[in-house]
Amino acid sequence: MHTVLDSARGGRWLRGAAAAVAARQAELTALDAAIGDGDHGTNLHRGFTAVVRSLAADPPSSPGPVLSAAGSTLISTVGGACGPLYGSALRAVGRVLDAPQAGAPEVAAALEAALAAVQDLGGAQVGDKTMVDAFAPAVAAFRVSAGDGLPVASRAAADAARAGARATLPLVARKGRASYLGERSAGHLDPGAVSTALLFDALAEACTA
Repeated sequence: MHTVLDSARGGRWLRGAAAAVAARQAELTALDAAIGDGDHGTNLHRGFTAVVRSLAADPPSSPGPVLSAAGSTLISTVGGACGPLYGSALRAVGRVLDAPQAGAPEVAAALEAALAAVQDLGGAQVGDKTMVDAFAPAVAAFRVSAGDGLPVASRAAADAARAGARATLPLVARKGRASYLGERSAGHLDPGAVSTALLFDALAEACTA
């Protein structure tokens, strides 16, 4: 039987992301303190805590609505830029996944919609030292591997997201608060790219469990 993204895995994805953010909250905040406002970990932790709370109160019936609702929760509870960016991404995923179950091709289309939503909102491209540097290669890797099924594609996406996050280290930021530092932003990992990698890791774990 082919692995699909259903309501259970959708909830598992969000809970996994929340756990990963909680475990690395201090690290994300420290990364952001070096080149941003210093609140990335704190803000994301607050948002995903609210997401998990809403899952417990209203168990999902299908992946689309729960992911859309999670996106709305992030937008309403997370300050700064990351709330609208992550929230818009999850809402885009939810709009595409309008069936009780989704296979790898449908999830690929949903992730592509999420990336488009992030780029439409933030205007960033690969190389600008933002979450897009992890998100774009992850989506591309997922699409390439979609024919091999959801577990393989999601793991390929997670690996690509981590590599993309690491690749932000030498970049000079061209978007966001970090861009105010100019050349001084080089030598630091982008916190949004690192947290994006956590999100894709959580998706891979949900799809292989």
